[in-house]
Amino acid sequence: MYSSSGKTSFNDKTGKNMARLITFSVDGVKRPGAIKGDRVLDLKAAGLPTGEMGDLLAIVRGGDPMLARVRSAIADWNAQEFRLDEVNIEAPIVHPPKVIGVGLNYIDHCREANMAVPKEPVIFTKYSTSVAGPYDDVHWYKDVCQNVDYEVELGVVIGKPASRVTEESALDYVLGYTVVNDVSARDLQLGGAGQWDIGKSLNTFCPYGPAIITSSEVENPHNLDLRLTVNGEIRQTSNTSNLIFKIPELIAYLSKGITLLPGDLIATGTPFGVAMGMKNPIWLKDGDVCEAQIDGLGTIRNMMRAL
Repeated sequence: MYSSSGKTSFNDKTGKNMARLITFSVDGVKRPGAIKGDRVLDLKAAGLPTGEMGDLLAIVRGGDPMLARVRSAIADWNAQEFRLDEVNIEAPIVHPPKVIGVGLNYIDHCREANMAVPKEPVIFTKYSTSVAGPYDDVHWYKDVCQNVDYEVELGVVIGKPASRVTEESALDYVLGYTVVNDVSARDLQLGGAGQWDIGKSLNTFCPYGPAIITSSEVENPHNLDLRLTVNGEIRQTSNTSNLIFKIPELIAYLSKGITLLPGDLIATGTPFGVAMGMKNPIWLKDGDVCEAQIDGLGTIRNMMRAL
């Protein structure tokens, strides 16, 4: 497992220090926090609520009034804080109510997968037990799957209940954005009966983080560079401007008949460069290190473990 010590990356294009919502742990105890510069601010110590797992979920469920309390506390901080090297950074919400994936949402990825460009969003589920932290190991059992792949994706975190919302108002329901690696077992997803949910939902197959960057701090979520490396080799690079179905369309489409809840995570799709699209696929193997990065949101770094 990667510790956050010396490895945490909260990059952004402008170089500004922005407050970023996180869940962190000290001595194994999780608590909600915010990163400001090189400090980790303990929001629990400032009187903010914690979720059942010690994470951000209670704050997220509190909506705009709770976020206003968070911003006020950060602006006039006088509670406990830590150095980055004193904490472990966890998944922002340990068990999101829903993790929703979007398939085939970049044209170049459709081409490499030899699949038609969809006329409406392709939706699947990743179970909440697939969630892992931004520096946790990703593991699988060799008697379960062999062909393990990576997918860097922009994650959208819902901030308030959304039912039958319009595209015009959809972004009002977004709390913020994060980095997701939609790890996928292709032999389960596409072989045999084609078990998408199982192939996408094995334990630890949804590392994300390292933070939730609130929507007010992201000027344009449809103009973010994203990339993924394996052992330092660039495998994927693109920009969210290339999404086929933009975020408002996805939220409106999903919320027609499914109520989106605070804390729900939507992984918006991956661009060209996955192993599955190679003539001779280079699947992830034991000991590989994946780094998924989105400018302004940070980097997640996970070691692969085949058990």
